[in-house]
Amino acid sequence: MNGIHLRTPATWVLIGINIVLFFLEERAGGSTRSEVALRFGAQYTPKLEEKQYYRLFTSLFLHFGVFHLICNMWSLYNLGPIVELLFGSFRFLVIYFISGLCGNLLTWAVEKRSGRNAVSAGASGAIFGLLGAMLILALHPALRGYFSLRSILFTLLINAAYGISNKGINGKAHLGGFLGGAAVTILFVWYLI
Repeated sequence: MNGIHLRTPATWVLIGINIVLFFLEERAGGSTRSEVALRFGAQYTPKLEEKQYYRLFTSLFLHFGVFHLICNMWSLYNLGPIVELLFGSFRFLVIYFISGLCGNLLTWAVEKRSGRNAVSAGASGAIFGLLGAMLILALHPALRGYFSLRSILFTLLINAAYGISNKGINGKAHLGGFLGGAAVTILFVWYLI
């Protein structure tokens, strides 16, 4: 096992929780079924309107199908350790959860305004927050040499293009997560570096 991952326990705990919940969803009737996702805490604006606010966080651990899970966990496996090593486990988790929360809050606000509601779940809003964090770090004069701005922008472009072309992807959660992660990282960098 790579030494970097031994020093990033929070990333591994998050991956583990996501995988365990995926298998529980499968056993409960299938991870691709909306009614199963709702029972496990997926985000759904009518449920949030009923004050089921826990869904803003529980939905971050649920996935629709194995491909959704693998894509998000692969991204978390690659991005999480970098951000966790730089900020420590506690601040990494703050960035992660605030990003996911911002993505879900933006989704809720847009759906409430449009009246078009969808059951949504997944870690991608929080993961986009990690990309936002890395972008801020790549733009910081003292850290610029450690990050490839071109690679980060290319990754964002590819993910944005895929999200726009695939109507099943919650682009609102991606955007909100990205902005949330960038904002929290600006605060951390302002006070830490």
